[in-house]
Amino acid sequence: MKKVGIIGVGSYVPEKILSNADLEKMVDTSDEWITTRTGIKERRLVKKGQATSDLAIEAAKKALIDAKLKAEELDLIIVASITPDMQFPSTACFVQNGLGAKNAVCFDISAACAGFVYGVIIAQQFLQSGKFKRALVIGAEVLSQITDWSDRNTCVLFGDGAGACILGEVKDGGILSTYMGSDGSLNNLLFLPGGGSRNPASKETLNSKMHYIKMEGNEVFKLAVRILADAANQALKQCGLDYKSVNCFIPHQANIRILLAVAKRLGLSEDKIYLNIARYGNMSSASTAVAFCEAVEQKRIKKGDIVVLDAFGAGLVWGAIVIKW
Repeated sequence: MKKVGIIGVGSYVPEKILSNADLEKMVDTSDEWITTRTGIKERRLVKKGQATSDLAIEAAKKALIDAKLKAEELDLIIVASITPDMQFPSTACFVQNGLGAKNAVCFDISAACAGFVYGVIIAQQFLQSGKFKRALVIGAEVLSQITDWSDRNTCVLFGDGAGACILGEVKDGGILSTYMGSDGSLNNLLFLPGGGSRNPASKETLNSKMHYIKMEGNEVFKLAVRILADAANQALKQCGLDYKSVNCFIPHQANIRILLAVAKRLGLSEDKIYLNIARYGNMSSASTAVAFCEAVEQKRIKKGDIVVLDAFGAGLVWGAIVIKW
């Protein structure tokens, strides 16, 4: 089997910042309450007219530069998103057109906050089989468009952004192991009820605010800690490693209390965890992607390091990847 690794990374977040102080003027909340419960201080929001593909394209351009590739050299584009530009065509097709990646096969996946991790694992299979040589995987979201800004329990959590990576064959290291899981019986804990075939858009769905994120926060919290820790352990076990081998742990940036609890379960010290939740909040599929890109760019990941990407999201779905850099 070919060794597949990450050969380029890039991220993009919108310029507009929405701080906790700004939210204090919008809903009954406070900076202290948000910071204590979530670890979030600010988040980024798109400007009017800016869509998911716009963010994805900017992140992809940076990844191509980092990989020293031209867009025409891409064979595959996967976009992970729960906020696509539209129901169809795929956001990946908009990205292909925007980049000029005329030779790439394109499709989207919907795996919520685990989307980027799922996308990397899917792309790895195509490359290992020899079907394709280079793949672009993007986690991109415009969650501000599906957030109820009058709901203080959810509006403090979410932000917009995109992260991208390019996969290719590597001589050493690369992706060592992967792990994925799902439990559809828990689909009612985090969901967006309106707009699909079950509840198509109507006056009733609009009046009932069915086009906004709904979440059972306490239940999600309890499950996330256990499942994220288990996913990381399972992935490490598959390649004969344990937490002592990990140099950089990059979890989905959902809630600081979840992330620290997961680290404690894994036996990881805080200095081995990459955290950017204070600056961006939860960006769903973009969270792990942007955090990974930043960790690489900031030299938090060095040659030979063992890196773990770990994510959990609505579905419920989860996944982890062990990479030797």
